Amino acid sequence: MGNSSSSISPYTVHVKTGDRKGAGTDATVKIRLISKEGQVSNELKLSRFWKNDHERGQIDSFPMGLSELSFDFSDIDKLELWRDSFGLGDNWYLDLITIENNKTKQMFHFPAQRWIKADTRYVFRHYDTSLPQYDDCPEQRNEELLSKKRLYEYAVNFSGAPAQVKKLPEDESFSDSYKWDIVVNKMNLLKESRVLSAVSGVREYFESFGDLKKLYRQTSTMGVPISMRNWTNDLWFAIQRLQGCNPVLLALATRIPPNLNVDPDVVKELLGGLSLDSAVKAQRIFIVDLKILGNLPCPEGRKVCSPIALFYLDEKRQDLLPLCIQLFQIPSGDNPVFYPTDPPYAWLLAKMWYNNADAAYHQSCTHLGFTHLMMEGIAVCTHRNLSPSHPLFKLLAPHFLFLLAINTRGLQKLINPGGWVDKTTTMGCNGMFEIVKRGVKAWRLDVHAVPAVEIARRGVLDKTVLPYYPYRDDAVAVYEAIEKYVKSMVEHFYDSPEKVEEDGELQSWAAELVKSKKRGGCGIRGVPGNGKFTDVEQIIVTMTAIISTCSLGHAAANFNQYDEYGFPPNYPGILCGQVPTQKVLFK
Repeated sequence: MGNSSSSISPYTVHVKTGDRKGAGTDATVKIRLISKEGQVSNELKLSRFWKNDHERGQIDSFPMGLSELSFDFSDIDKLELWRDSFGLGDNWYLDLITIENNKTKQMFHFPAQRWIKADTRYVFRHYDTSLPQYDDCPEQRNEELLSKKRLYEYAVNFSGAPAQVKKLPEDESFSDSYKWDIVVNKMNLLKESRVLSAVSGVREYFESFGDLKKLYRQTSTMGVPISMRNWTNDLWFAIQRLQGCNPVLLALATRIPPNLNVDPDVVKELLGGLSLDSAVKAQRIFIVDLKILGNLPCPEGRKVCSPIALFYLDEKRQDLLPLCIQLFQIPSGDNPVFYPTDPPYAWLLAKMWYNNADAAYHQSCTHLGFTHLMMEGIAVCTHRNLSPSHPLFKLLAPHFLFLLAINTRGLQKLINPGGWVDKTTTMGCNGMFEIVKRGVKAWRLDVHAVPAVEIARRGVLDKTVLPYYPYRDDAVAVYEAIEKYVKSMVEHFYDSPEKVEEDGELQSWAAELVKSKKRGGCGIRGVPGNGKFTDVEQIIVTMTAIISTCSLGHAAANFNQYDEYGFPPNYPGILCGQVPTQKVLFK
C-alpha cells in the first residue's frame, strides 16, 4: 500500500487523496495522533522534498519511527490534521488516512472525504462517525454544513420536475478513470458504427426485418439482443411485463374497465370456454393501464398511445399470455381491440405500439424520473443537512456516486431540444417531461420505493396468484437484505429514542425532505414521520427505501435495456407510422 517502505518503522501513515478535479495539493501537510488515554504525538510532517505527494487519486505512505511519535501508541483514537497554503495548487481533497501498526498489522482508519482548508485544524475520530450531539468539534461540523448549503442549492428544471441541484459542484464531477471509461467505450462504439455503415451502407430504412437482423452479425461489441430471437412470440410479450426493464406495471384485474370494449365471444374462446368475468373471479386476469400517457405533446405530429392491455394465466397457472390490447382509452370505431386471433401483422403492430407506449413510461418514470431525478433531490438534501461524519451520510453517500454528474450530463446532452430524446423517441423531450411530471405527482417513498408494498398494491405479491414473476422475487429479497443491513447500522447508533429526538442533523434532513419545492425543500411525499422522525423504524424505512431505489430499482430499469431496446421492433423507442385504426388493412 503506497509508495514507501515501512520495514524498519513501527508505524506507517497512508494518505489517500481523492479522485476529484483539483484534489491534489503542493501544500505541506502535518498531523498529530491522539490516543484514547489522551496522549498526543509530536507534529508529523506528511510531505517530502523532491516528491510529488498528495496528487489526485494517489496513495502516499510515510514511515514513522518512535522518535517522531514521542511514545508508542497502542490505540489511536483521534487524528489532528492541518496544512499550509504553499504552492500554486494548494487546494486538497483528502479521502482517507490510515495508520498502520507494522508489528501487529492493526489498522486505524480516519475517513475524511472533504476539502481541507489552509491553516485550519481538523480533528478526525477513528472511523470519523458520530451523531452531531456527541461530536467533539461541533464548530467544525456546523461550518462545513453551512458551506455545503451554499454549494448544494435546489432548482426545478422544468414544470412539475423533482428538485435537482442548481449548479453541479465540482466534487460531483466524474473521476478521471470514469471519464476515461466513457471515452474508451464511445470510441469503440463509434468505430463499430463506422464498420457497420460501411458493410450495410447508409440508409433511411430497412427493406425487411431480415435486412435489419444482418447488422447484428457484424457487431462484436454489443452482441445479439435476446429479444431478436423472441420478439414476435406472445409468451415473450407477456414475459416483458415480468422481467423486462419495466416490470412494475402489471396488476391483478379485480374488474374490467368500462372503457375497454372487449368482445366476450373472442375472449371466451381464448380462455378455453371461460367467460371473462369468471376468469377475473378466478384471479387469472391481469391488466396494464397506461392512461397516464394520454394526450402527450409529441414532436412532428407523432403520437404515443395510452393503451389498456389484458393478460391471462393459462389453465395450469404457469404461463402468462396476452389476451387483448386497446391502444387508446376511449373506445370507438377507429380504436379497435386487438386479439392474438387477429391477422398476424395486425396483432404484431398492436404489440409494437403498446411496447412503444410502455417504453415511453419506462424511460420517463421507471428509469429517469424515479431512480435518477427523485434520488438527485434526496442526494442534495443529504449533502445540505447531514455532515460527512454522520453515520447516515456514510450509509447513503456511496449510492449517490456520480448521480448528479450523470443527471446533469443527461439533461445537457440527451434530454435537450433537438437532442437524442427528440430524435429517437416518439414522445420527444416535451412528452418525456410531461410523463415525468405526471408520474412524480403520484410517487410516494413509502409505496413506490418499497417493492413489497408497491407489488402488493398491484395485487401480485402472492406467488399463488402469479407464480412466475422474477422481478417480484428478486426485488423483495434484495430489499430485505438491504433492510437487514440498514437496521443493524441504524439500531447501533440510535439505541434510544432520545438519540433520535436530539439528532438535529437528522431532524433537519427529515424536515427538508418533505418541505415543498416552492418553500426551498425537496418535496418528497410519503416520508415516514412526515418531516419529524420519532422512532428508529421510521429511519430504517426511509434509508432502506432510498438505497433500494438507487440500487435494485435502478438496476432493474437500466441493465436490461440492451436486450429490450437493442432490437428496435421488440421494444421500439420510436414509431413513425400511423397508429393502426382497423384490422382489415393487415389481412
